Amino acid sequence: MINTVASHILALPAWVALVVVFALPALESSAFVGFVFPGEIALILGGVLAYEGRVSLVAVLVAGIGGAVIGDSVGYLVGRRYGRRLLEGTLGRLINHKHFDHAEHYLAERGGKAVFLGRFTAALRVMIPGLSGMSRMHYPKFAAFNIAGGLAWGGMCVLLGYLGGSSWRHVEHLASRIGLGVLAVVVLLAVGGYLLRRTRGDWWLRQVERVRESPIATRLTNRYPRQMSWIGGRFAPSSPTGLTMTVAVAVAVGSTWVFLGVSQDVLAHEELATIDPTVHTWVLHHREAWLNDVMRVLTWLGSNTVLLPGLLVAAIVLVRARRSWRPAVTIAVMYGSALLVHAVVRDWVHRARPPAADWLSGAGGWSYPSGHTIQATVAWGIVAILAMGQTSGRARTYLAAVAATVVLLVSASRVYLGVHWPTDVLASLALGVGLLGLYGIVRLATPARSEVEREAGQLEPA
Repeated sequence: MINTVASHILALPAWVALVVVFALPALESSAFVGFVFPGEIALILGGVLAYEGRVSLVAVLVAGIGGAVIGDSVGYLVGRRYGRRLLEGTLGRLINHKHFDHAEHYLAERGGKAVFLGRFTAALRVMIPGLSGMSRMHYPKFAAFNIAGGLAWGGMCVLLGYLGGSSWRHVEHLASRIGLGVLAVVVLLAVGGYLLRRTRGDWWLRQVERVRESPIATRLTNRYPRQMSWIGGRFAPSSPTGLTMTVAVAVAVGSTWVFLGVSQDVLAHEELATIDPTVHTWVLHHREAWLNDVMRVLTWLGSNTVLLPGLLVAAIVLVRARRSWRPAVTIAVMYGSALLVHAVVRDWVHRARPPAADWLSGAGGWSYPSGHTIQATVAWGIVAILAMGQTSGRARTYLAAVAATVVLLVSASRVYLGVHWPTDVLASLALGVGLLGLYGIVRLATPARSEVEREAGQLEPA
């Protein structure tokens, strides 16, 4: 059915197609059309029409995003005015009211995030606006997150269709997978937030104590007291070598395992390495002139030309703020380690780059691993970690998000520009994260001691 409707949309005159691109996202949550025909398909098809030159890309973006924002606003108003009446009617007999009561309470407390993230999943996209109205969320708050979500989701779907061109069916599946991925992230964030709130008190200690007092743990402790004491110490949240050290070790070991696995595939020309040519060819066929320029700029964020001056500035700022040389030494050691590891692995694997005719940027040397990617991962990562030391929880989240975004953009640019295979970038990401995990292990195992720092040349207060 969806394929049939999609074929009819693609055959419509340009102005009628724009009306459909506006109407389907608008009706998705306001008239519950999204349960039958997901709105992202209309937006993707609008992008395909723009790719074919039948309509303007800007017109499709305006129509699709406008329809999504207006439709959710109508859904909000319907839920606010008629939501309870609908639940008390025939429709309400089919719904568990406890679920709606819980959803209303959740939206009343932190509904803005739900409005934004719910946009990326079809079922939530249909329900969230009405539930927001029923929960009496303030409309200005709803509107702000609604517009932000509409811009992000609508722009993503239209551009996926535009970049996908005639292969829109594959892009449609990709959009659905992205939506499921976002839903998984929402669930993980909710669980993580719950655990984080719990750990602010003594909840974590109570759980550890409960496990220790269980019959199985008691028998193991009586039989292996030394070993069980060591294991328990690895999950102590207050100890420098406890839970935080365990996470750092897990990150370092997991990243190393990924790197070795990718390296094995590359050296043996199997599994992941066999996908590289397919991805490379797909990227070549979906390049756009405007995106070429964007990627050429983004890739500089992983180059020595930009990173070395940037790291110097960051080191000066952190040294003055901490009144210690430790941040400067840390940055120098970490970035130097990244350059050294990249050089060693590059000369070990000796992998050729993609054909030079496919390049949109200058490149030299062997392809594996990606130098720009590992440099960006370590440089932006270590600066973010060091800057987190004296900031609030929300600021730490922003720093981590900015660093991760830049690293991912640099990684994508190397593949898009045709100078690296995808596995080159994946291996570099694993190497960079592994180095950051190793830094965490060393840092936790050697806590700062003010007297030693002074003897080593700590700066005197101004």
